[in-house]
Amino acid sequence: MTAYVIVHFTVKDQEKLAQYGAGAGATLAAFGGEFVTRGTVTEVLHGSHDHKGAVLLKFPDAESVHNWYNSDAYQANIAIRSQAIDTVFIAIEES
Repeated sequence: MTAYVIVHFTVKDQEKLAQYGAGAGATLAAFGGEFVTRGTVTEVLHGSHDHKGAVLLKFPDAESVHNWYNSDAYQANIAIRSQAIDTVFIAIEES
């Protein structure tokens, strides 16, 4: 079943975010992943949420999400990600 990664983020360094985005984006295809959209959180309808940005990624299944996130290729981007943005990553699978 199709799986998605939702990334909520707050930018700390725009220049480093561009570096992270290029590096991380290049890792998706090997795991069947694709970038769907990036946007700005315009309203929190219920609850609390401090991040201002969101990204949606699509994968063939939850195993592909797991394999992508834990791959050496993606993990090589974690240091720059930590400098660029504060994040929350959420994996969901269609049911």
